[in-house]
Amino acid sequence: MPPNVLPDPGDQVTPIRPALDLTANDLLRRRPDAQAAPQPAQPAYVEIGARLTPIIRETQKVTLAGFRILDPQGVVIAGRYEVGQSLAHIEEVADALHGQYRATLRNRVPDRPPPPIYSFSRGLGVHVFSAMPVIVNNRVAGVIYTTRTPSNIFDHLYQERGKFVLAGLAVILGTIAIGLVFSRTITLPMRELIDRAARIGRGDREAFRPLRHYGTREFAQLSHSFLGMAEQLARRSDYIATFSAHLTHELKSPLTSIKGAAELLQDSFQGKPEGLTPAEQKTFIANILSDTQRLEAMAQRLRELARAESLPQNERTELAPVVADLRSRFPASSIEASGRLDRAIGMSGEKALIVLSHLADNAMRHKARTIRLEAVDERTTLLVTVSNDGEPISAPNRDRIFDAFFTTRRDQGGTGMGLAIARAVMASHGGSIRLKPTDEGAAFELQFPIA
Repeated sequence: MPPNVLPDPGDQVTPIRPALDLTANDLLRRRPDAQAAPQPAQPAYVEIGARLTPIIRETQKVTLAGFRILDPQGVVIAGRYEVGQSLAHIEEVADALHGQYRATLRNRVPDRPPPPIYSFSRGLGVHVFSAMPVIVNNRVAGVIYTTRTPSNIFDHLYQERGKFVLAGLAVILGTIAIGLVFSRTITLPMRELIDRAARIGRGDREAFRPLRHYGTREFAQLSHSFLGMAEQLARRSDYIATFSAHLTHELKSPLTSIKGAAELLQDSFQGKPEGLTPAEQKTFIANILSDTQRLEAMAQRLRELARAESLPQNERTELAPVVADLRSRFPASSIEASGRLDRAIGMSGEKALIVLSHLADNAMRHKARTIRLEAVDERTTLLVTVSNDGEPISAPNRDRIFDAFFTTRRDQGGTGMGLAIARAVMASHGGSIRLKPTDEGAAFELQFPIA
């Protein structure tokens, strides 16, 4: 080789390290046995073999490798075994006889049974075979054929320790990074949401505030849904508690009146001296009937409220037939309607009639003579303005008219639930109702969802 390509120009030889890998190279069957040579080696090669034999044996003690020296015909001229036999039929030897270096991996068959304690260095199931051609004057003068077991796994790990350390550090850093990301995106928001759930269970209304950090978009959606559901349940619980208190108060008065009148009438019928006169008896009976009618009206309103808060099931109707039913229900009133009454809304005709009937009933109780409805199509909603020329709503009462059981006409049979039912119907269908400011009478703005 030219001196300028040698690793060290002072060296006379350049070592070749076989690079074999079980994942990249084929694993061949065990090495074929030697065959009889077609003709014996020439005397000159036999003499070369005799001179190299001591060197081979000393080298084998250090390298633990097996050596065979072959002549140009592939006949063994030096080695511990197979001297005088031919190895030219072996694949790697055949390549070397043609001037090409070749190394292979082959299955190893031990010469004797393995000892009880079998080391990695000597107990591997493969052998490395290396065939190096000896070239003199551009002709193959012979082949050095060596064999040994590969380096053991611990040797390899030690030689590649730098790579393994870097790989370990990369795994540790990657694990820490994944842990930090997981902690920030999942663990911390989850712990805060669990804490919010515990605070909500204890009745803390401040727990409905949004979380400080959500981590992921999916967890943000989950948190919004959970907190929204919890807030809605809390509002529902408050509504039920308030409604129950109002209902108990509203029922208490007529029931107490009925009970008192019934006890006085009972005493009168039993002939007690302090009995009631016939005129007084008629008065108490009239009071009982009046309170009974009030209880019946309240029971009817409660049934309407229960239907109003039920979820809609693919409902739709047009306002034109609803207005016709409204006119037949209130024949004494002048009901005027205009606009897009033919636009279908996402509500049943029965529930739309409940809403408009309560507005008309309130208008009639406040001495209205004319009720006007105007419908305007706004793509996703139908905006309906219901106005009347009755008594205006006083400023102190404008914020309370939608509260359940609030009424200024209790003596005329008002239950105070009409507008509350109307708002419940609109809200359960995705609509709304609000009081509009006006100079005379009263006006309400209703937003019906489009079917």
